[in-house]
Amino acid sequence: MSSVDQVVASDTRDRMLHALQARMTGSLSPASLYLAYLDWLLHLANAPMRRAELARAAVAAMARLALPDQWLAPEPADRRFRNEAWSQPPFNFLEQSFLLWENWWGKATAPLPGVTHGHADIVAFVARQMLDMVSPTNFVATNPQVLQAAFREGGMNFVRGAGNWLEDFSQLARGHALQREEGFRPGKEVAVTPGKVIFRNDLMELIQYTPTTPQVRPEPILIVPAWIMKYYILDLSPSNSFVRFLLDQGFQVFCISWVNPDASLRNTGFDDYRRLGVMAALDVISDICVGARVHACGYCLGGTLLAVAAAAMARDRDDRLATVSLLAAQTDFTEAGELQLFTDESQLALLDDMMWWQGYLDSSQMAGAFEMLRSNELIWSRNIETYLLGKREHANDLMAWNADATRMPYRMHSEYLHSMFLDNDLAEGRFLVDGRPVAVSEIARPIFAVGTETDHVAPWRSVFKIHLLNQGEITFVLTKGGHNAGVVSEPGHAGRAFRIATRKPGDAYAAPDVWRDTAAVQQGSWWPGFTHWLEERS
Repeated sequence: MSSVDQVVASDTRDRMLHALQARMTGSLSPASLYLAYLDWLLHLANAPMRRAELARAAVAAMARLALPDQWLAPEPADRRFRNEAWSQPPFNFLEQSFLLWENWWGKATAPLPGVTHGHADIVAFVARQMLDMVSPTNFVATNPQVLQAAFREGGMNFVRGAGNWLEDFSQLARGHALQREEGFRPGKEVAVTPGKVIFRNDLMELIQYTPTTPQVRPEPILIVPAWIMKYYILDLSPSNSFVRFLLDQGFQVFCISWVNPDASLRNTGFDDYRRLGVMAALDVISDICVGARVHACGYCLGGTLLAVAAAAMARDRDDRLATVSLLAAQTDFTEAGELQLFTDESQLALLDDMMWWQGYLDSSQMAGAFEMLRSNELIWSRNIETYLLGKREHANDLMAWNADATRMPYRMHSEYLHSMFLDNDLAEGRFLVDGRPVAVSEIARPIFAVGTETDHVAPWRSVFKIHLLNQGEITFVLTKGGHNAGVVSEPGHAGRAFRIATRKPGDAYAAPDVWRDTAAVQQGSWWPGFTHWLEERS
C-alpha cells in the first residue's frame, strides 16, 4: 500500500470513529465544547477584578435570600414557576434560590474581553442547559404541583407517568416519533386540499391544486417548501391551509413536495435541489401557463434555495419570475441565531463524518439541536407533564406534521451548512451556480419577506438582512409567533398581529429595531396582506 493509500485508509477509519462518537454525543463535538470552555476559563482566570465582582455578586445573592421584598421575578417567558403553589414556603425559597443562582451564572458567562464571540455563546448556552436540568421544577420532592397531584390522586399520576414512559421508550426503541398522529393523517385529515401530481423526478413531485373559484388569475404561484420538513406544513387542516387560502383568492397554486431521501441520494448536492426542484418546476409551469410569469414563494430552507435560484435567473436574464416571497428564510447568516452554536468548524466536521457514514442526516438527529434551543418548553416542561403529572398532550395538526420525519442527503446538507452558516457565501457573493457567482442584489423583482417574532430557527433580524443585500422594492412583515406558527397564521386565529411596511428603491435603510418601532401593529393574519400585495403586482 502506498503512503497516499495509507493516509486515505486512516482518514476513513477516523471518520468511522467520529461517526460513532457523534451517535454517543448527540452530534455535539466534545472538542468544540472543550475549546470554548477553556477559552472562557483562561480569560476569566486573567481577569481578577471580574472574579472579585462575581464573588461580591454571589455574596449579595445569598444576602438577598433573606430579603423577600427584593426577590427576583421570573422572566415573562419563563412558565416554570407560574403556579400559585410556588409562592408558598418552602417552595418560594427554592424558586428564589434557583433564580438567583441562574442570574449569577448569567453574569459569570456574560461577554468577557478576549473570549471568541462564538465560544462565549457556547459557554452561556451550555450553562443555561445545565441550569435547566437542575431546576427544582424537575424533581418530585421540590415541585409543589407534582406533590399536590400525588396527594390528590393517591399517586396515580406516577402510575400514569410510568405507563407514558414505557410507551415512549417502546416507540423510541422501534424508531418511531413520540408525537401521536392519530386523527391527523396526510390525505385524510391534513393535506386534503384537492390537487394532483403533474410531474415527478428523482428529487420532487410537483402538485397542481384544483382551483376553487370560477375564474383564476393568469399568473400562478409556486410554493417551494423546505426539504427539512414535509410540504404540507402549508396545507394542514382545511381551516388553516395557506394553499387553500390562496386558491380561494383566485390564484393558481403549484407546490413542490420533496422526496424523503435515503442513503442512495447521499451525493445529491445543493444545486441539484435548485435544478431538479425550482427550475424543473418552473419549466413545467411555463408549459402550462404559457407566457405568464410566476410568483415564487419559498419557506425556510426553501426560501434560501429560491433566493439562490432567483439570483441565478437574474444573472442569466431568465425573466420568468414576477415576484419573490421569502417566508422565515435567511439570505445572510451572520446573525443566524443559536443554531450557529452547532455550526463551527469542529461541530461541522463531526456532523459531516456522521452524515458520510449514514449517507444522510436523520430528523431525530436534527431534533435534539432544536429541542435544546427551547429546552424549558420542549424537554423539561414536557417531561414534567408527561412523566410526573401523568398527562398527555392533546395532539394537533402542527404536532402531527412535526412528527412526520424527513431526512437530508449528506452532500447537500454539508454544502448548505458550510456555504451558508459557516462561510456566508451567498451574502458575500461567493456562492457559485454553474461555476459562476450569484448575488441577491441582482434580483430585480419585488420581494415580500416574512419574519416571526419568536423564531429560533431563522431569527427575524437575520431575515431582515435582505434589506442590506437587495436595494429593490422590499415589503417586510413581522408577525407574532414562532418559525412555524407565525407562518401558519390563518385569518380568525385569536391573538395574531403583524407589522408591515414597504421600502421602495432609493429609500433610506432603517435598522430592524427602528423599523419595528415605526411600523404600526395590525391585528389579525398577515395572509390577506400578502394576497393584496400579490394582486397589486399581478
